[in-house]
Amino acid sequence: MPKPNIVKTFPAMLDLEPGDYTWCACGSCGNQPYADGSGCKGNFEAVRFSIAHAKRYKLCLCKHTKSAPYCDSAHCRL
Repeated sequence: MPKPNIVKTFPAMLDLEPGDYTWCACGSCGNQPYADGSGCKGNFEAVRFSIAHAKRYKLCLCKHTKSAPYCDSAHCRL
C-alpha cells in the first residue's frame, strides 16, 4: 500500500469560515492542506468536509491521521 507524502510533522492551524473544503490525503497537492487536483493519485482520495462554525481548526499535514482531515497527533508517532 503506498504511503502519503509527509508535508510537515505538525498540523496546519487555520481559521476557517463556514463552507465546504477539500483536504489532500496524499500530500502531493500544491496548496496544502487542500486538494487542488494536482495530486491524490493512486489509492488516495481527497476528503471533502464542511465547516459549520467559524473557528480555528487543526488540519493534518503528516497525512497519517485516522480522523481526516483533522489532526489526531499521528505526527507524534512517525
